[in-house]
Amino acid sequence: MNVNSTIKEIKLRFDSGDLTEEELNVYRNDHRKGVQKLVAQHERNKSIREKLKVRFQEMKFFENMFRNKGKSLIAGIDEAGRGPLAGPVVAAAVILPEKFYLEGLYDSKQLSLHNREEYYDYIKKHADVGVGMVSSIDIDKLNIYRATKLAMKRAVEQLTDIPDQLLIDAMVVEDVPCDQESIIKGDQRSVSIAAASIIAKVTRDRYMKELSVKYPGYHFENNQGYGTKEHIQALQNYGITPYHRKSFSPVKERID
Repeated sequence: MNVNSTIKEIKLRFDSGDLTEEELNVYRNDHRKGVQKLVAQHERNKSIREKLKVRFQEMKFFENMFRNKGKSLIAGIDEAGRGPLAGPVVAAAVILPEKFYLEGLYDSKQLSLHNREEYYDYIKKHADVGVGMVSSIDIDKLNIYRATKLAMKRAVEQLTDIPDQLLIDAMVVEDVPCDQESIIKGDQRSVSIAAASIIAKVTRDRYMKELSVKYPGYHFENNQGYGTKEHIQALQNYGITPYHRKSFSPVKERID
């Protein structure tokens, strides 16, 4: 360690991620304002990361509880797209490895687009993931509640391993050969459900983005099929598409 390092060189040491405690103590005693800013930022980031780690451990409560009861393949399940006027409802089931850790994992709705995309790739790489989808046509036939249950069942069936315990965000899945626990606000209380919420949302958002190429006037890439002002205006201007849910207002009022 060079005590005569420039601030630029010291910043590179902080950015490297392998700063030693000895180096940090030296920089704490460096009176240059630029160095002190780097130290303060490092301490803030360290505090944030420690809080995220604590939150992650707290969100393993249900997974740990069922592992202590002898369960080993615990799948979290969540859905995306119950409320939109267009597009499918998508569900995901995720079995995380016992030692899995992803800093910042939480309810997908509270994450940035960048983080969701990054987390999606990481989860897909390190976990057993199943995705189920039910089209707008079948939503109209079944109703959205039953369609969501069907999407969740399909997601479980797409897993590589058969789970022995399901953790579900405020729902119950029918006709699955395993125990299940319905958890209110599960995407904020269970790491497995949080992971499933990310897979479901990113999968659906990408689907709607692809659909927007075919139907650019509806701006599905921005509204994901939800009833935004621009989407309602598009319905008035262009009518409904084959991907709209005809049983949902205000779509059903525009059926000839």
